Formats: sequence, structure tokens, C-alpha cells
Amino acid sequence: MRHTTVADVMSTNVISAGPQDSFAHLTTLLRGAAIRAVPVVDDDGTLLGVVSEADLMAAVARPDGYEARRWWRPRHVRRQAPESKAGATTAAELMTTGVETVAPATRVSAAARAMLKHHLSWMPVCDEDRRVVGVLGRSDVLTVFVRDDASIRAEIVDDVLRLILLADPERVLVEVDGGVVTLTGELDTRLDAQVAVRLIERIEGVVAVVDHLRFRTDERVADASATPMY
Repeated sequence: MRHTTVADVMSTNVISAGPQDSFAHLTTLLRGAAIRAVPVVDDDGTLLGVVSEADLMAAVARPDGYEARRWWRPRHVRRQAPESKAGATTAAELMTTGVETVAPATRVSAAARAMLKHHLSWMPVCDEDRRVVGVLGRSDVLTVFVRDDASIRAEIVDDVLRLILLADPERVLVEVDGGVVTLTGELDTRLDAQVAVRLIERIEGVVAVVDHLRFRTDERVADASATPMY
């Protein structure tokens, strides 16, 4: 079965900053590139942290006694109120270091779960030496759903039914419309039908599965009838 990795969809044109870059330079960088955060890297490209709009705002617009609000932290890093950074003037002083990252070989589905868990909209992609090799955004994750119905149906028939379940594809009508899969027909057992649905739900590009499958044998009933009575 097909599994798209982060390396397949990430953006490799990474705009980054150095630790000594000034507040003014960072502001110009964010505004000029129309982005909300940049990774801060050393001379070797190793990730040191991230500077976001929230980090800049925390340095210049956070009055004494101001009660932190969650909305100040854009969803590029862990959701928490930015620390007070009054007087900070360089990227090293402004950056947030608690940054979630993802590896290029990570499956997009796993990266999506991590982004959802940590409430992120953007993650730096780092190699095993923590060098930044790309960035992954929500729009990149969603590209796995840009898949035509015919290719989805072919994967269901060839991989799930024929190769994994060893079932005759002629026994199941597979219809795909806009990523929504409808299954109609009969498989040998209840377990086969359940496994088919679970596997199809994991196929890239599948939005939902409408299950109209029947089965010849219900293992639960057979097991119950075979249980000896004492």
C-alpha cells in the first residue's frame, strides 16, 4: 500500500534566520516573505529555535502585569503563552526553543497526527543531525488527498482485496466518488469485512468509507456455538 512521507510533500525552499539577526531584519523577513515564523539555524543549518510573530510582539508590546492569552502564540510551536522578552534584540534572544520537529522519512499520516496533537500548523523538517531540510505545513499534509478516484479504487481492488484478503474482487463492488468509498458485496467472514474497511480507511486519499458489506460466516456465532457446556 502506498505511504507518502514528509520528504515527498515538504517545502524545501526554507527561509531561515541566523542567531545574530536583528529584530528589524526578522520583521522585514516575516513581512517580505508573508510568513508567520522562521527557523533559526547556525552556520551548519542546525535548528536552534523558531522566531514567530508572537515572539516579536512579546518583546515590544507586552505591558507589565499583562495577562498572557493563548491566542498570542501562533500554531508553529507548542501552544503556550510567549515568555516576556522585553529588550531582546537578536534572534537568539527572541527565539522559542521548545520546537516540535519531524523527520523526512516520517509518514505524512503520522506527521498529521503530531500536528493535531500539538495544535501545530507548521513544523520544521530536520535530518538525524537536526539540520533543517524543509518545512511542513497543513497545506502540504493535505496534498495526500489530491488523488483521483480511479487510483484509489485500483489500490483497494489490487492491494486490499486481492493481495491482502485473498478475495475475489468480483465479489465486492467498489465505488469511489470524491474520495468517499462505498463497498457493496460479500466476503467470507465478519473479520474479513472488518479488516477490509479498516485497511481502506487508511489508504491515502480516502475521505470516508460507506460499508454495505455482507459476510457468509460470523465467527462470533460459530465460536459461541462451539463452546462446551459444563
